[in-house]
Amino acid sequence: MSPPSHEPVRAFVALGANLGNPRDTFRAVLARLSRSSLQPLRTSSLWETEPVDCPPGSPPFLNAVVEMVPLPTLTPESLLEQLLRLEREFGRSPSPIRNAPRPLDLDLIAFGAEQRATERLVLPHPSAHLRRFVLEPLAELAPDLVLPGLSLSVRELLGRLPPNPAVRRVGVLTPLD
Repeated sequence: MSPPSHEPVRAFVALGANLGNPRDTFRAVLARLSRSSLQPLRTSSLWETEPVDCPPGSPPFLNAVVEMVPLPTLTPESLLEQLLRLEREFGRSPSPIRNAPRPLDLDLIAFGAEQRATERLVLPHPSAHLRRFVLEPLAELAPDLVLPGLSLSVRELLGRLPPNPAVRRVGVLTPLD
């Protein structure tokens, strides 16, 4: 029997927005998420993504991924609730239009080795492995990560995706000063 692992749980959160000032919104979200992390947040670059399956005329999205070490009191469900609360606080409201433009979209991609399939939460995120706008920034932080339930690393998953929709690195995500 191997000794128990003392590696901290790592959670990955995808950020997206195509309304307002996404860079400023992301910085403010980082400040809030940092309060729930045992270690400093690690952030990917900012990536611009063509809108996919969005209403005509939708602006491009900015995307990023944040790695955090959640406080021991956080569960995947409580972190999800925090993310949903942040979305509302930054102006996201329910829309009858699928993939409508939004000021903030936060997705819990993974929470350690946790797997969930409930009405409220599916872990790892069920579409993460199919989305270049998630995998490109995630690969900057954890290219060798194998999402729970999958057999390929983030780098390998990314290599299997078609080149479109295109994403391009457009800058760095820095915390508020």
